[in-house]
Amino acid sequence: MTDLSPAAQAVLDAFDDCYEIGMFVENWQGECLAAALRALAIRINGADAIRQDILDIADELDDQ
Repeated sequence: MTDLSPAAQAVLDAFDDCYEIGMFVENWQGECLAAALRALAIRINGADAIRQDILDIADELDDQ
């Protein structure tokens, strides 16, 4: 596997960390995707509306 950029690695790590902890939780997929989206959102600069949309989606997945 090729090396990932720091941004891509941060998103993958967030998903993996969640998966390792929460894979026995009923909605682990949504929670882990939400964690990955949050890792992405913190890297977005200068696009507040897009960042907020991503955070809103992550919140919705957590509430699922």
